Amino acid sequence: MLNTILHGAPTDKPPLLIAHGLYGSARNWGVIAKRLSDERQVIAVDMRNHGTSPWGDSHSYPEMADDLAEVIAAHGGQMDVLGHSMGGKTAMMLALRHGAAVRRLLVADIAPVSYGHSQIQYIEAMRKVDLSKVTRRSDAQAQLAALGVDPQLQSFFTQSLDLQEKRWLLNLDTLAREMPKILSFPKTDAQWDGVALFLSGANSDYVRPEHRPEILARFPGARFAKIPNAGHWLHAENPRAFEATARAFFNG
Repeated sequence: MLNTILHGAPTDKPPLLIAHGLYGSARNWGVIAKRLSDERQVIAVDMRNHGTSPWGDSHSYPEMADDLAEVIAAHGGQMDVLGHSMGGKTAMMLALRHGAAVRRLLVADIAPVSYGHSQIQYIEAMRKVDLSKVTRRSDAQAQLAALGVDPQLQSFFTQSLDLQEKRWLLNLDTLAREMPKILSFPKTDAQWDGVALFLSGANSDYVRPEHRPEILARFPGARFAKIPNAGHWLHAENPRAFEATARAFFNG
């Protein structure tokens, strides 16, 4: 089963499951998860091929959705679910494949469509880091900077660096090979009629007006909202607004 980090104790409110995006981890969501745990238990996961969750040769959305369903089954059988980017696509697939496991669904800055931009350049950059010369995260960040990686992403990527073992906590080989699957979304006629919020960064172009028909075809109960002063990393760029919106939605 996926590695989980639990925040808070069970309450009379449904627990909340958080699924991170590509190259992330459960730890990335620690601040928001801890704050939201004042009302409900929050369970953040390391997705497969990330963090300390199992690594494998495949990385498809049906498989990742089944991973989340297994976690939910182990914690009562139904949860609210929040997913960002790759985690958002996984959360959507979870609702389409295991509808009864999801009470409310918040999809952060992603749509159930294929994207043309690749993320492979970041795998190539991480592969070029000489880990034998890394004793502090700042050492790796300096090497990533020399490779042209944005400062914010330098910090983000190095959160998935095991300094003691001098290795990435990311299955870079599988993620590189499966990148076409990660950027796409499986063709399906399935629908989920529950309450869903598609929450985007106001400065992001990941969820565009032309995506709405496809979203509503799969999620007819979808609502749409934007977080101001934020792009694709909306939960990191405007965390207080993100937290307030998520709290209001899940308590609705």
